Amino acid sequence: MSPSDVVSTLRAAGCVFAEEEADLLRAAATSAAELDAMVASRVAGLPLEQVLGWAEFCGLRILVEPTVFVPRRRTEVLAALASGLTAEHATVVDLCCGTGALGAALLAAHPGIDLHAADIDPAAVRCARRNLHGQVHEGDLYNALPARLHGIVDVLVVNAPYVPTAAIETMPPEARVHEARVALDGGHDGLDVHRRVAADAAAWLAPRGHLLIETSERQAPVAVGLFERAGLQARVETDDELGATVVIGEKP
Repeated sequence: MSPSDVVSTLRAAGCVFAEEEADLLRAAATSAAELDAMVASRVAGLPLEQVLGWAEFCGLRILVEPTVFVPRRRTEVLAALASGLTAEHATVVDLCCGTGALGAALLAAHPGIDLHAADIDPAAVRCARRNLHGQVHEGDLYNALPARLHGIVDVLVVNAPYVPTAAIETMPPEARVHEARVALDGGHDGLDVHRRVAADAAAWLAPRGHLLIETSERQAPVAVGLFERAGLQARVETDDELGATVVIGEKP
């Protein structure tokens, strides 16, 4: 398939950035047959990052496996805010880690941290272990973490699912069909996992430790209330350019 054929095929399939995607696919393919297969997968609706096997996040190449949640650009805001609160040699937890992109970004910025990551999805855990080469745990939220982390976590960064259940059917097929439901579905109002994370955060955080959770602008006031009821001092940070909203809580 010629370069122009790749572009036209992708454009016909509705790929808005057909030229850029074509360049990435051609660079990744090791043969004409592989390129044809990759283009066919993309046309069938597979996320570009899952076709390539990686996503760019905070300047890093993060490995992405089938069904695993693809890191979003807006989550780079969460990474930057967490990095600004992370001291060298801090204890950091990337909860609901997916590919481990947040943990990888924090480790790249602060190589001396004691990083732990956790996810309930076995496919995500396998993927995160490839990206982090470190302590990645499988299980449901805090149940996955070693007990020794109780009360010593300096930064707890969380990109939990926050899409309301009823809204999942309105998501693009790339996410709705090709990413695990557990990585998307936040319950009736999108905040079911946030409630559980906030409720037990203080038991895991060190004094002056921080919990950071990505959410939506509409959900942020409710999330602030969850943080405050859990004994955390809360504030909201937004980035209009990337459409990102992060709630930050500090343990007194």
